[in-house]
Amino acid sequence: MLEQDIEVKLQQLRSARDEIGKVIVGQQAVVDEMLISLMAGGHCILEGVPGLAKTLMISTLAQTLDLVFHRVQFTPDLMPSDIIGTEILEEDHATGKRFFKFQKGPVFTHVLLADEINRTPPKTQAALLEAMQEHSVSYGGERFPLPEPFFVLATQNPVEQAGTYPLPEAQLDRFLMFIRVEYPSVEEEVEILGSTTGIAQPRIDKVLTGEEVLAIQRLVRQVETSDAMLRYTAALVRATRPDDTESDAVRQYVRWGAGPRAGQALVLCAKAHALLDHRYSVTLPDIAAIAPSVLRHRLLLNFQAEADRVNPDAIIREVIAGVPEPRSPVR
Repeated sequence: MLEQDIEVKLQQLRSARDEIGKVIVGQQAVVDEMLISLMAGGHCILEGVPGLAKTLMISTLAQTLDLVFHRVQFTPDLMPSDIIGTEILEEDHATGKRFFKFQKGPVFTHVLLADEINRTPPKTQAALLEAMQEHSVSYGGERFPLPEPFFVLATQNPVEQAGTYPLPEAQLDRFLMFIRVEYPSVEEEVEILGSTTGIAQPRIDKVLTGEEVLAIQRLVRQVETSDAMLRYTAALVRATRPDDTESDAVRQYVRWGAGPRAGQALVLCAKAHALLDHRYSVTLPDIAAIAPSVLRHRLLLNFQAEADRVNPDAIIREVIAGVPEPRSPVR
């Protein structure tokens, strides 16, 4: 890709960030990680208490994309067929013959908002698994491909709140990033109150088409990653496993560590982070910046961690501090 074309793509990403900023006050790190997940071609989940504009952030991002957008509100009575679709009985008026036709569900879209995904039982949560991994749906022995690009953004409330169902580890691993949404600062909260209680409503412009999103995803994979960075990433992932680590915290609190898919996610997200920062090679700060959101949902902690109120982010920080950084090559 020509350098001029790359600059155009980067400008489009900056424009998408600016458009989201018209509606969302602060939360720049969250917005950037959502864009990184989109650039890397993966799905992301946002977790935070109610009222932190998780749904608004996702719907605003969708408005910047010239793509089909569907929202599904996950509830305890939602069925798998409500997501992937179902067969309906139709009649050919010319012949009078009846036949079954597959009626596609809301998963057949470019951008899917799975709102409050942990409000629905695991059977329905699992209906997204094949779609997220294979970008297709199988029904009645037939395979139905999903449109490209296909991007799932889910929101969830913390599992300790009433009426929630923790997502199975297999489904969590399908999410490229697990993004935590925190409370805004005092200044940001004052700005939110002022901007959302008046008459003015911001207008969001579409700045990216489907083909442009796919081009950016291809561009991300062309970002250079040295052998030293790959080895460092592998060492980082392996250090989260109790049987293959020097970390006391991992040995004490982690039941299962991250698998190879976590390493793939780290590399792709680090490439996207570098590109978003207008750089064309991965550095250590890129990996450190995205490591918590890539790894926190891939560590299965034990009961001791729960008793001691230890969270995955603290363990990830210790792992990063304990893995030796690659040495610069001698010139």
